[in-house]
Amino acid sequence: MIKHLLATAAFSIAAFGAHSAELRLSHQFAPNDIRHKVAQMVADDVEAANVDLSIRIFPSSSLFKATEQYQPLSRGQLDMTVLPLSYAGGQRPEYNLTLMPGLVKDHDHAARMNESPFMQALEDIMAEDDVMVLVHGYLAGGFASKEKCITKPEDVKGMTVRAAGKAFEQMLEGAGASISSMPSSEAYSGMQQGILDAMNTSSSSFVSFRLYEQVKCYTPAGDVALWFMYQPLLINKSTFEGLTPEQQQALRDASEKAQAFYLEEAKKEDAASIEPFEKAGVEIARMTPENFEAWRKLAEETSYKAFVEEVPEGQKLLDMAFEVK
Repeated sequence: MIKHLLATAAFSIAAFGAHSAELRLSHQFAPNDIRHKVAQMVADDVEAANVDLSIRIFPSSSLFKATEQYQPLSRGQLDMTVLPLSYAGGQRPEYNLTLMPGLVKDHDHAARMNESPFMQALEDIMAEDDVMVLVHGYLAGGFASKEKCITKPEDVKGMTVRAAGKAFEQMLEGAGASISSMPSSEAYSGMQQGILDAMNTSSSSFVSFRLYEQVKCYTPAGDVALWFMYQPLLINKSTFEGLTPEQQQALRDASEKAQAFYLEEAKKEDAASIEPFEKAGVEIARMTPENFEAWRKLAEETSYKAFVEEVPEGQKLLDMAFEVK
């Protein structure tokens, strides 16, 4: 596999010399998912720019496993990916802030996060790994359970829950849950096999992975949403810098358009996700502001505290995030 990837990379470098290139973009999501649509939009617009650049998309973990994309991206064995950045929290613990309970209030707040000194600090860390952001994007999400509705911390006590990132896992453990770690693309089988009782994920993943077929109650993102996860479109920095100025500009232009689309669609997906659950006979629960504050207080005692203790400069990064109003 590695030999094949290196050979492909060598071919790509040779292609750059001729000013013609094909970039490989990997992600875990189904073709009907918003994150695939963002990738496809960039690919289509770059193709239409006629700059001898094309993007080949490998959806549904068909090239790399969901949680194994950041490292090959940073090594130049993969050109592009749409990745929940907290999946790389093992390599870079700072990235766990991109899925921190209660840190992002709503989609417009998320958009301000994307343009803030906080995000620039994360991009500086990515640059150290030869990675750069083309499209910023946050998605909101909620809870779903096979047993009972989840709106407040005590509801998860005794459950086995999938939470996506370290910070949410720490908070849920603090509420008395057990944790089973897996990407959202594996959660359907996890619930089907009885490994999971409940889970957090994005509104988009709840629908695109048909999780409404496995649960009894869904707590969607609404006026308050505890779960916001940063899921950008990334490119290997050296790969980008190896493109011609015209190819780079085509990528930037396509990405700017895709980022605006990503934000508007993300706002729609929370409400739209409810319909397939209702059609499947799933109960819909709502999180109140009081529930939200109970979760956030628990997160301060668990996730926030652990982040500051474990991550050098953790308090500084957390303060930078909180400065975004």
